[in-house]
Amino acid sequence: MREHFGLLFDAIAATISFVADNLTIFFNFLPAPLVFGLLAVLALWRVGWRFALFVLVALYVVMSMGLWPESMDTLGLVIAATLAALGVGLPTGIAMAKSDMLQAIVRPVLDFMQTLPAFVYLIPAVIFFGTGRVPGTIATVVFAMPPCVRLMNLGIRQVPVENVEAGRAFGCNGAQLLFKVELPLALPSIMAGINQTIMLALSMVVIASMIGAGGLGDPVLAGIQQLRLGIGFEGGLGVVILAIILDRLTQSFGQRNKRGAGLLTRLKTFFSRNGKADAT
Repeated sequence: MREHFGLLFDAIAATISFVADNLTIFFNFLPAPLVFGLLAVLALWRVGWRFALFVLVALYVVMSMGLWPESMDTLGLVIAATLAALGVGLPTGIAMAKSDMLQAIVRPVLDFMQTLPAFVYLIPAVIFFGTGRVPGTIATVVFAMPPCVRLMNLGIRQVPVENVEAGRAFGCNGAQLLFKVELPLALPSIMAGINQTIMLALSMVVIASMIGAGGLGDPVLAGIQQLRLGIGFEGGLGVVILAIILDRLTQSFGQRNKRGAGLLTRLKTFFSRNGKADAT
């Protein structure tokens, strides 16, 4: 396969390398205070002030352990793998929802991908792409893709028939029905799939570090290989902190009743009341 499809593998590697390397460079280029502020504001908007305070404290803990560059490398790797997984998985889930035959074909493949031990993904990644960030990202993509495919398919199939018939009655074509009726109603399920994809990508970080992916997996791997328990624990704590922040933020986008929207509503109500009081 390397002999006959080498150009295809090189093109895939170049694309993944371009995305992953540029995301890593971008996150490392951002000043730490700016990242603190952006994540805190996003947490305040989407979740609440308690979680925003947790984000600030947790990121300070990561920085105080000296793991900020590794955390940004991991964030770039996870986002690159998540984008690639969603770029392939979401359209596949939509196609599965529209075709029972395709669902019957793809479902065993997803079962195989989810039950195969994570370490096994490293073997073809190393064979076809060598070592480094690219094979680590590709192995992470394959490992993290099934949830977004399954939940996209499930979400669209669970859209009430009445809504679909109402859309058709109002003259929606296939694309309009998908984007204006099915996808909005399936949004909680879709966001749950995206959330699980991100979590699986983070869980693959330590394993991908065995083939040179870098990031927070390196201190964990060093702690295992050299019996340096403190370094290994710090790297694991950094992964947990990133996982909690990304998990809560992505969950908030899939909730219909958002605390962030309530916060904005309360602020608007507060200022409107003050404006009326001043006018009187």
